[in-house]
Amino acid sequence: MKTLHRRCAGLDVHSDSVVACARLTVKTKATHQVRRFSTATRDLLELADWLAAQGITHVGMEATGIYWKPIWHILEGRFELVLANAAHIRNVPGRKSDVNDAVWISDLLAHGLIRASFVPPAQIQNVRDLTRTRTQLAREVAQHIQRIQKTLENANIKLTSVISNIIGTSGRRILKAMIAGETNPVKLAELGSTRLKCHRAELTAALDGRVTAHYRFLIAHHLGLVEELERHITAFDAQIEELLAPLRDAVAQLITIPGVSRVSAQVILAEIGADMTPFPTSGHLLSWAGLVPRLDESAGKRRSTRVRKGAPWLKPVLVQCAWGAARTKGTYYQAQFFRLKARRGPKKAAIAVAASLLTAAYHMLKTGTFHHDLGTDFLVKRDKARIATKLANRIKDLGYDVSFTPAV
Repeated sequence: MKTLHRRCAGLDVHSDSVVACARLTVKTKATHQVRRFSTATRDLLELADWLAAQGITHVGMEATGIYWKPIWHILEGRFELVLANAAHIRNVPGRKSDVNDAVWISDLLAHGLIRASFVPPAQIQNVRDLTRTRTQLAREVAQHIQRIQKTLENANIKLTSVISNIIGTSGRRILKAMIAGETNPVKLAELGSTRLKCHRAELTAALDGRVTAHYRFLIAHHLGLVEELERHITAFDAQIEELLAPLRDAVAQLITIPGVSRVSAQVILAEIGADMTPFPTSGHLLSWAGLVPRLDESAGKRRSTRVRKGAPWLKPVLVQCAWGAARTKGTYYQAQFFRLKARRGPKKAAIAVAASLLTAAYHMLKTGTFHHDLGTDFLVKRDKARIATKLANRIKDLGYDVSFTPAV
């Protein structure tokens, strides 16, 4: 097998140690030198100096949790780094050891058999940390809101039946009045805004319950946590805006896509970056995001075509954007959603729309253009002959003859 990298190294990374194997090829003979280092910064710098002294040009390692990141940051800029998916470079069973793993990685790297994983630039990595933490904070807010709803139901307060957002302006006034000790449903209903869709009598009936001191304590606790988390989310928003200031044009481009909000655009940029060079085509990006059907065929039979698991921080956001785009009237995405929903169901239709949104984002970031919608009749115009043939066959099945005459 042809050797592509004559001086390369494989790293078997752990939390407290890293085993390095330097593979040196002289003419046709390859030798391996193995050393073990700790993951302290001083030892990692020693690792970098040792690799440089060996004349190493390429270094490969597995993506093991977060333990590879400190090593990556120290070696970045000095060597050509390759990050591998651990499932793609698994060794032969029965030969598992730290040294064997490092030697195996170096051999695969030398022959170009490692498919590099996508690692964004440092700036995008920082934004990714912020957006992912903000997502976690938003999930915690949702959990505390659910606990408030549970407490209200225990107290027989049916506020969630008449108000869609119980922590909105009206809902918060009512909850804070309950915490202060107000139990009169009429006075509580007067705190609701006149813009509420429910009638005042319905709101009064919904607020007629038994709120004890125990329930008031729980509501006050969860509402306080919600407000504290919201303050943290506001701080994260400001920090994300500051880091994405050089990419404000890319954010402005992405929010022109139907269904994509500013927060969603920030998450998309944090996950895939603004430079599309690592992805040769939009299909590579869709495959990386796990939005294409898997290839599972044996003996001429196609088995499951479900999308694979992947991009757990990007895919949910794209699916949420897809549902928003499907509700945007007069767009290509709405037409695509309803076209696929009739045959494959709403969930698969949403996945297909999410793939279309990511495809549009790829070309927009690559060419620096804004979104141009194809229109609701794009699919009809593209498949006009097929649709006409399908309708003609349906009419023939009913016992009629059909002939086509092109319209002038």
